[in-house]
Amino acid sequence: MSIEQLRAALPSYAQDIKINLGNVLDSDDAALDQTTRYRIALATAYATRNADVYTAVEAQARGVGFSDGDVHAARLAATLMAMNNIYYRFLHLAQAPELQKIPARLRMQGLANHGIDKAAFELMALGVSAINGCGMCIEAHTKEVQKHGITLQGVQETARIAAVIFATAQALSIN
Repeated sequence: MSIEQLRAALPSYAQDIKINLGNVLDSDDAALDQTTRYRIALATAYATRNADVYTAVEAQARGVGFSDGDVHAARLAATLMAMNNIYYRFLHLAQAPELQKIPARLRMQGLANHGIDKAAFELMALGVSAINGCGMCIEAHTKEVQKHGITLQGVQETARIAAVIFATAQALSIN
């Protein structure tokens, strides 16, 4: 399935999502380059767990030059953030400062060994964290990408991509 087929499959009540899906991925006035936008889209598509969505985004991404390494990094970001977002959201919501002093003891080597540009991986992690609703992770990844020169427009664009990819999966799952 392609992105166009995915858009065509969206029901009439998701007309705004259909339009937004094209806009966030293929905008000419974007703050982030096309490769970065597709990296974010693919990581967030995996985070939705909707096979139609991640299959279509992966096919489109490969069509714009994605390598196996890019796909690996997107899967890694979605998977590591699945773990980290649960753990760090728990720490935040528990409101027990002493819990934050205890080492997490969770293996996270993929955060350093992902095989792509650091800023791009952090943006992927930020998008997945937005979907998973982890405030601590959103804050940490936002600060990290800004250290790498990503503007607030780039951060906002990441959230827009995550929101539209998630809404696409939502609309398709209740169709």
